[in-house]
Amino acid sequence: MLARLDPIRNWIFDLDNTLYPATARLFDRIDAKMTAYIADRFGCDLVEARRIQKGYFIGHGTTLAGLMADHGVDPHEFLGFVHDIEMDVLEENLPLAAAIAKLPGRKIVFTNADMPYAGRVLDRLGLGASFEAVHDIHAMDLKPKPQESAYAGLCAAFDIDPAESLFVEDMARNLKPAKAIGMTTVWVDNGSEQAADLDRSYIDFTTHDIRYWLEDILETV
Repeated sequence: MLARLDPIRNWIFDLDNTLYPATARLFDRIDAKMTAYIADRFGCDLVEARRIQKGYFIGHGTTLAGLMADHGVDPHEFLGFVHDIEMDVLEENLPLAAAIAKLPGRKIVFTNADMPYAGRVLDRLGLGASFEAVHDIHAMDLKPKPQESAYAGLCAAFDIDPAESLFVEDMARNLKPAKAIGMTTVWVDNGSEQAADLDRSYIDFTTHDIRYWLEDILETV
């Protein structure tokens, strides 16, 4: 293992656009469903619905968090609707599964999605048996990344020492709280980032594809 990563005992991965390439455009389907939900809920056109949607995403971390805070939206109803999508754009990734299997220590998925959706994605990717657990939006008490409580809750739930942990994310802003508590951070810079932030001091490693990054660090033995 890369010497710098010798202390790592906990390998924590985001799900969407991290464990599969953003070019699959799976999240575009969820994005469209969120826009449709808002348009129906508020009786507005899709342009206005998308403006509302993105405003909540930027201001609250997720669209759902904003809708819950301002309109009391039922999270189960919302997540059931937006996650009801086909997974046919995802392909099995056996090389990624093999790389994850070689990592020493625990492997956990940390996602703002819910457990049923995460399970479907992981199974489609051939990663269903690759992780000890999925820490989902309900485990966060519906307070998503990048809220500090989400990271504290993850560490408490799995008795994780941040100094022994590495977190992989495609949204750079979600890495900042992880770095603040002592985690090593990896940004999957694949074009899915939606929030401009010129400060990248909280990013330790950058890659365009997590599979190749893992293979690279494992080959440095």
